[in-house]
Amino acid sequence: QVQLVESGGDYVEAGKSLRLSCKASGINFKTYTMNWYRQTPGNRREPVATITPGVATNYTDSVNGRFAVSRDNAYRTLYLQMNALKSSDTAIYYCNTIHRGHNYWGPGTQVTVSS
Repeated sequence: QVQLVESGGDYVEAGKSLRLSCKASGINFKTYTMNWYRQTPGNRREPVATITPGVATNYTDSVNGRFAVSRDNAYRTLYLQMNALKSSDTAIYYCNTIHRGHNYWGPGTQVTVSS
């Protein structure tokens, strides 16, 4: 059974940094593309960052240059380093992967950035 569990969300001031983690189980983690998404109330979940098994990365424009996605295959953990946080980064952040054609999500972790 695929399980994804995020952690690391917090309440921080604008300009500060946070690192989110996502622990995966039930998949051969090192062979999967992993994604971070975020969602605010009343809005659709939007992609934030992606990392492939070959550690190629991609970011949405609004976080490019401020966020960095990485992975530790030995610990089956995905990370999102978030720097220079803005109030517009406030959201619930979700870890995601696709397994056998199905999307799997963690429960999310809340990030709140005060302006």
